[in-house]
Amino acid sequence: MAKPDNVHEKYHYFVDRKKYESEKAHVTGAEIRQAASVPANYQLFLEQTGNDPDRMISDAETLDLVKKPLHFFAVPPATFGAA
Repeated sequence: MAKPDNVHEKYHYFVDRKKYESEKAHVTGAEIRQAASVPANYQLFLEQTGNDPDRMISDAETLDLVKKPLHFFAVPPATFGAA
């Protein structure tokens, strides 16, 4: 059964375990940061499955939300050696 024209598909993703929705099937790293209020000096990472390392996401990178919800996490700037 087809959806009426006024009903939009919702796509989901998670940042730091919090669920977000988008009406767009493709979003950029910058759009994810904005929606989740991730500070500009934090890095955004995409969680990978299995033994694949998590991947840093740039603001300009476009991500596909169609296949499955993606999970991201924000990392604050490193403070190595801070007392």
